[in-house]
Order: sequence, then structure tokens, then C-alpha cells
Amino acid sequence: MSHPAVRPVAAVYASRPTIEGAGVHLHRAFGFRQGVDLDPFLLLDDFRGDSPQDYIKGFPWHPHRGIETITYVLGGDVEHGDSMGNAGSIGAGDVQWMTAGSGILHQEMPQGDADGRLVGFQLWANLPARDKMMDPRYRDVAAETIPEVTTTGGARARVIAGTVGETRGPVQDIVIDPEYLDVRVPPGAVFEHPTPAEYTCFAYVIAGAGQFGPDAHTCANRDLVVFGPGNGVHIANSGDDDLRFLLVSGKPLGEPVAWYGPIVMNTDEELETAYRELEAGTFIKTRGTGM
Repeated sequence: MSHPAVRPVAAVYASRPTIEGAGVHLHRAFGFRQGVDLDPFLLLDDFRGDSPQDYIKGFPWHPHRGIETITYVLGGDVEHGDSMGNAGSIGAGDVQWMTAGSGILHQEMPQGDADGRLVGFQLWANLPARDKMMDPRYRDVAAETIPEVTTTGGARARVIAGTVGETRGPVQDIVIDPEYLDVRVPPGAVFEHPTPAEYTCFAYVIAGAGQFGPDAHTCANRDLVVFGPGNGVHIANSGDDDLRFLLVSGKPLGEPVAWYGPIVMNTDEELETAYRELEAGTFIKTRGTGM
């Protein structure tokens, strides 16, 4: 990839410790009122915990409307249930791509692995105005259905959504045309990957450290790397340990955002309607009998 086309690093942010749900200790890479505009993405939470007291209280019943939540688990399990009658658990390597659409009530209760550790991430993606009131749906993506590719530069990428070389990920037909990769770059290796020039693109480092962009910005664990304009990314590892990061891109919506808590609409009036319906018991538009 020629360097003039490589996306520069526009900004680097350290994720911030916070508490969500019923008392889950996590790190927020970006989110509500943090001044980081990554349209169409709204929030990224890193809920890695070393002991059950960090996460066991979980995320009890709560609503969503107008967005998609993408949960990626790398250690432990997350048990879930919802107002459509779905219930289950996602474990190490699994992804749940949940489209809230017109509205859903659900809960997510993390469980650690045999050593009491939990490793997971949740990304929120906005829905365009025309799809905000679509029927809710789930895509549970089992670990074994996610392909892993070794690139010419020696990196390895799990392809959840999008394409690396000739390999396409299992999550398809999403309106914002997202790419979601879990990339591991061994010492001495390089990861080069094309991205559409008009798309938002960021990386979130989850292990090690590496050099990002043509100016070789060194970024490390729990750093959010926001890329500027360009046609692709260049990421190298000159250290002694593996570098691992999530690489995400998607088509910006360019629409107004009215956001309060777990509900994201386009106008304040729509937001007020959603909360009135929540109080009145008319929030749920679609009910199911489970999957």
C-alpha cells in the first residue's frame, strides 16, 4: 500500500474507567458526551475484568431503541434474555449482533471463566432514520463460523464483518456496511488493509503495542486510535510481544442524533415519545416466541 493513501492517525484517546449496569467496572473507549464523533458508531465499552466482583452484577433488564449493539466475548460467558423470548449465552470467540430497531428489553449477565476472568467488548452502531423502527433481530455468530486469515504481512485477522483479501465475514447485509476485524500482529509483522475513503475508521488496542499510520504513532493496550482520511491503514509491530486490536469501519449516516441513555433517535420529540411509551408499557412493538 503506497503511503500517500494510508490513513494518518487523527487522534489517540485513552479509554476511561467507568461503572455501568448494576455495578460493572469497565473502560469506555468512547461514548455519550465524550466529544468523539465516530458516526455511525456511538459507543465502545471494554468490559475486561479479573474477578467476578468487577462484573457479576451485570446489566439487568433495560431498553434499547434505534441502534445495534455488537457484543464480542473473548473470555468467560455472557448470558442474555430479552422481551422477544430469546435466551442463551455467548462464550469465548462468539459475537452477538443485536438490532434493537423499534424497541427491545433485554438483560446481559456476564459470567467469568474458570479463573474468574471476563474478556469482552460492546460496540453500539447507530441506525439511519428510515430503519430506526424496524423489527428487532438477533444474529448470534458462533466462534467457529468466524474465519481467520493470515495476511501477506504476517498478521492474522478474524473477520467478523467485512472482507480481508478474498475472505468475507459471516455478518453481512448491515445497513452501515461495517467492517469489524480482530487483528493480531506478531513482532516484526505488518498489517495493511484497504478501507473506503469516505468511511469512519478506528482501532482499539486490546494487547501489546504497535506503530499506527504513516507517522508510526506508538499506541498501546486500551488506546483508541482514530484514523483520518485515506484509503487504508498501515499498522506495524516492532516490539517483542504480539499486538492485538479491533479494527472497525463503517459508512457515516450524517444524520442528527438525539441520545439519552440506551435510546438513540433523530429528534428530541422521538426521544420523548420513546420514554413516554416506556412508562406507559407500549414501548415494545414486536414480540416473539424465542429463537
